[in-house]
Amino acid sequence: MTTDAPLVLRIARRFDVTPERVFDAWLDPAVAGRWLFATPGGAMQRVEIDARVGGGFLIAEQRADGLASHHGRYLELDRPRRIVFDFWADPGDADDPARVVIDIAPAADGCELVLVQHLPARYADYADRTRNGWTTLLANLARTLDAAPAATHSRETSA
Repeated sequence: MTTDAPLVLRIARRFDVTPERVFDAWLDPAVAGRWLFATPGGAMQRVEIDARVGGGFLIAEQRADGLASHHGRYLELDRPRRIVFDFWADPGDADDPARVVIDIAPAADGCELVLVQHLPARYADYADRTRNGWTTLLANLARTLDAAPAATHSRETSA
């Protein structure tokens, strides 16, 4: 057994809104800044999202223990079904990032999101913490979407 094999984490969450609203919440800086990598005691400092394949994101929040920066590079955007991005928090990990795959499927009265993260083997000890983090973030997303009215226009994202 190789110790270099990534660990695969899978988290599923049901939402009572359309797949388009869930998809767009990942890519709209005004919405993402309210839930994505946001913590109760933190203050969001920067939310930059270049929502195109090859584009990326930087989300930085000031926390009690310092600035927490989250970076990503979009590999696939298929509205409203799929988002794939490479992800890293430590700048030294940009050359060996985690891969995150988000699939969104219509369901009765909403949709289901399945998030799969391929976590580099060196972070295996953080698997539970990572799973709990994504679970909390998806709950934050649900609260954000419940509190925000649906947009009156549709946002196009190129693939």
